[in-house]
Amino acid sequence: MADVVLVTVHGMGETPRDYAADLEQRLSSHIGPRFAQQVDMRTVFYQDILQPNEREVWDRINVKGVQAKPVHFAYLRKFLLFGFGDAAGLENRKEDVGSVYEMAQMEIAKTLLDAFHANGPATPVILLAHSLGCQVLSSYIYDAQKAKAGVPVVAGIWRDVDHWSHALQGRALTAAEKSFLRCETALGWITTGCNIPIFVAAHKEMTIIPIAPPRESFKWLNMYDPDDALGWPLQPLSEGYRLLVEDRVINAGRGVIDMIVRSWNPLSHEIYWRDREVIAAIGTMLTQLMR
Repeated sequence: MADVVLVTVHGMGETPRDYAADLEQRLSSHIGPRFAQQVDMRTVFYQDILQPNEREVWDRINVKGVQAKPVHFAYLRKFLLFGFGDAAGLENRKEDVGSVYEMAQMEIAKTLLDAFHANGPATPVILLAHSLGCQVLSSYIYDAQKAKAGVPVVAGIWRDVDHWSHALQGRALTAAEKSFLRCETALGWITTGCNIPIFVAAHKEMTIIPIAPPRESFKWLNMYDPDDALGWPLQPLSEGYRLLVEDRVINAGRGVIDMIVRSWNPLSHEIYWRDREVIAAIGTMLTQLMR
């Protein structure tokens, strides 16, 4: 059993299944051999729910032929198509059974359930989410907390989590499993390039409510680069966010290429997880829980 579980959730855009492999290597180098021995790193991957359809649309639009002139700024257009396609897909008709919103939450729950069975009910969890993944994970925890409080949940697996569990493993969840799946052992959350403000901007301030801290010692660190148009501070959103979140400004990037090509412009959105300050912050949260 590990001392701590690290759960990662990727962001928007075209994403490979091994998206956290480089991060894992950097954390292992930063922390040393104890990382592999004492940290159970788990990755949530929901992009395969969305990516095949987005790729097909991109191929249609980017075709070279008589009737369709190839689009300009292809790299930026592809990022926007996949990125905002993700966001739109997750929010569109999310109340439907089998919606993308529900399936993304299923991936989070399955990852947490596997970590529970591997490590036990009291194992502390550190959460790491990037970009759209911050909104996906925030919605998941918020829904879980509403369900526990007896407030009706209209979308996602927490509308009837036992029904989901029966479909997955042929039985209802135990109380300990539900607690772990609600992230009630989470002691920290690091968000990078977070775009939660985009999803709540049209709401009145009184309705912009963050998740409740799972533990009294829970720490939420939000790291953003001012050059990243998709990464935002969270404290200004509402009093709840001001009290819960620590916003930290960074200059994302590592090495000469990042500094020249990405660090000073919106492309910084793609490079948080190889930034030294981000790696150090994750490492600090993990090592504080390692025996």
